[in-house]
Amino acid sequence: MKKIEGYDEAILGPVSKWDGNEQIAVLAYDAEVIRKMMMRDGMDAADAREYIEYNIEGAYMGKDTPLLVWTDDLWWDEEEDLDWTAGND
Repeated sequence: MKKIEGYDEAILGPVSKWDGNEQIAVLAYDAEVIRKMMMRDGMDAADAREYIEYNIEGAYMGKDTPLLVWTDDLWWDEEEDLDWTAGND
């Protein structure tokens, strides 16, 4: 599995993802931990987020490119009733 160099403390663990008919194991990272590490090194929060989004999330390292999880982000309206089974009939 490929790693993001210098950010081992942000590893959440291995995950599986599908690429066509092939299941691939990749590492998942906590993007918030990476952001905090960058802030410890002197970067402000907005610049760290922008750097991560452009240079890490935007980097394609092949099929086994690590995944980033923004653990503090909400991508849906909290009042919206989500149906996690939709389309899985």
